[in-house]
Formats: sequence, structure tokens, C-alpha cells
Amino acid sequence: MENAHPGFLIGLLLFLLACSAFFSSSETGILSLNRYRLRHMAKEGHRGAKRVSDLLSRPDRLLGTILIGNNFVNILASAIATVLAIQLWGEAGIAIATIGLTLALLIFGEITPKTLAALHPEKVAYPFSLPLLILLKLFYPLVILLGWISNGLLRLLGVDPASKSNDSLTTEELRSVVRESGHELPKNRQNMLLGILDLENVTVDDIMIPRNEVTGIDLEDDIETIINLLTTTTHTRLPVFRHNINQIEGIVHMRQIARLMSQNQLTKDDLLAACNEPYFVPENTPLSTQLINFQKQKRRIGIVVDEYGDVIGIVTLEDILEEIVGDFSNQNTLRSPDIHPQDDGTQVIDGAAYIREVNKMLGWHLPCDGPKTLNGLITEALESIPDSAVCLKIGPYRLEILQSSENRVKSVRAWKANAASPSETPAD
Repeated sequence: MENAHPGFLIGLLLFLLACSAFFSSSETGILSLNRYRLRHMAKEGHRGAKRVSDLLSRPDRLLGTILIGNNFVNILASAIATVLAIQLWGEAGIAIATIGLTLALLIFGEITPKTLAALHPEKVAYPFSLPLLILLKLFYPLVILLGWISNGLLRLLGVDPASKSNDSLTTEELRSVVRESGHELPKNRQNMLLGILDLENVTVDDIMIPRNEVTGIDLEDDIETIINLLTTTTHTRLPVFRHNINQIEGIVHMRQIARLMSQNQLTKDDLLAACNEPYFVPENTPLSTQLINFQKQKRRIGIVVDEYGDVIGIVTLEDILEEIVGDFSNQNTLRSPDIHPQDDGTQVIDGAAYIREVNKMLGWHLPCDGPKTLNGLITEALESIPDSAVCLKIGPYRLEILQSSENRVKSVRAWKANAASPSETPAD
């Protein structure tokens, strides 16, 4: 080699630099791949993805092949650069070769190819996986030997080389993936996926229609009053009870009594005969569980009860689906908070409004892990039923009681402290 032509040595050196760049970019590209996209493409039959999946099934052998090749070409390049430098500059060429080759390897063999592979891992990993598989077969005995020695050292250090990292995502990690999907996933689909993930954290009492707002049929009313209610209601399923909803008899579907109503032949006995058995739901049931229960029971409406068995509201399949896909219509519903924006930037809100709905509509973060309604939040904070004109501060939010009765807060003026506020800020 000492007598080799300088032109040949320069060409060989450039080839070795290219090989070094190949090994460096292969390692970075394969290890930078999105594992979930890789599995998907492999299942779809992508050849490059299948090859990379095979290589990653034994990462010790993959890294062994890359490191053997990379170290071999780097050492050979160092030897050739030294010979070339001595031919050109004599003994002083050793220092020149050391400095020059180090810079060349760093720039062209490491930093540039690795940066490119990190930015475009799929464009690098898939085509480069084929020569890597060929090299793995060529170096197989040496790779096995080095792997055996390396795994032995790992065992001495208390590390199991056969163990694999857990690639599964937690709920919070999956939520972050959905949020960061960007333009790849439309906003409405992002919201739907996030709604499904949030079902675990929301219970039926968070979304139920409270008992004082439930429209139902009281069998103690006369038949004319009942028929008038049936002809004016917008609901398709109604609870049927005596005196109050705690004495519920069943759930009637309008379709089951439509013929009798059209013929003016509906009686209370007919109404009872058309009722289905009530389906009771514990108040703390997660929505994810209740959605499955509705499917198993072939039900669309449930009566929510507390730990004492008293009815506290009703929940429907539509309520749960709206948590996933949003409201089905723009019509006012019984459980929608009554929020009135004011010219000064404040909001006048009904005390019975659900805190979760207020947060959702206004983008606020009022605490909702305790009381479910704004009235409950205020009375818990003050530990009493407040009079009108009482003001309080909850985090960055300011609440002014506009109207209250003996047992509840009826309306509240609310605003965020760093947002637009009234011209005269009330005292906390």
C-alpha cells in the first residue's frame, strides 16, 4: 500500500468515508423510526418496513453488524490516510492525516449523515436495510461471538439482555400523541379521540340530567295532563312514576303508545303496560363502563341512583356519545349551562350550570373534581348559602352572586382575572 498511487488511495479513502456515512446514517435512521408507523407499514406489506422489523427484532445483532462495519472502515481509512499523508508530506503528514481525517469523519461520516437520517428516518432506513441484512449474514459468526461476549458482560452488571423495553403507551401518552398529530388528523377527529380517552375520567353523575330537571310522567296526574305532556314533549323516552321519581314504574317509548294516542284511546293502564323495566345505574360509574353496559343491556337510558338507592337523575346513551362527538344539534338541552356573555367581558351564568360544561364552553379550568354545579362550587367554598352581591375568588376566576334564594345560588357573574373585567372590580 505504501507504493500505491496517491490517486487510488484518495479514491479508496473517499469510498471508505461514504461507507462510514452509510453505517452512521443506518444506525440513526433505523433507531429514529416511529415504531407504531413501522409496525403498520410492515403489516401493510411494505418490504423495507418488514426488513427493518426483522433487524430490530434482534437489536444486539443489528448494532453488532453496524459497529463492526463502521469501525472497520474508520480504522482502514485512518491507515490509508496516514500512508497518503506520508507520501505527500513525509513524517509531518502523520499529524496532518490525524487532524484532517478526524474532521472529515466527523463532518462527512458522522454529523451530516446522522442529522439527515434523524430528519428523514424512513427514507434512510428502508433502502439501507437491504445491504445491512446482507452484511449481517456475512459477519454472522463474528456478530454472534461479539454478541455473546457483550451479553455476558451485561449479565455481570445485572442487566437481562433478553428483556425488551415496553413500547405500549399510557392513556396520557396517547392523549399527547393525538394532540401533537397536527394536520395529519383533523381537529374534529382529534376531539373525538380525546373524548373517548376522557371517558375513563368522567362518571355518569358528571353528565346526567339532575332529577329536578327530568321530564317524566306522574301517574297521579289526570289522563288529560299526561296526554298533553306526551304531545308536547321533545323526548322519545320518558320515565313513568308515582308522586316522585323515586317511585319509578318504568320507561315508556313514545313509539309504543303513538297508535293509542292517535286514536285517543290511551289510558294509564295502557301506559303502564307499554313501560319497560327501569334500568338503574350507580352514580360513580365511569362513562367508558356505562357505554359498554348500555350495549350489553340493549338500553339507551338509565336511572342514576346514589349509594342509598335514591334517584338523582337520568343518563342516556346520547349523553355519552355527545361527550365523544360533541352536541348533535344546536338546540338547547336541559343540562346545557345558561351562559350569557356581557359587553364588559364577563359572563352571567345560571347557578345550576354544570362546571364541566362551563369549562368546555368558555375554555376555563374551574375545579370540577368535587361539586358538579356552579351553585355547589360556590356553597362549598363559602360553606353557606350566600346572599346576593357576595363575591369570591377561585383561582384566577372571580364570581359575583347576582341572585340567590334560601337554598341555592340562582345566577352568577363570572370572569377571569387576566381577561376583560368590569370597570369596578369587586372585593374578594
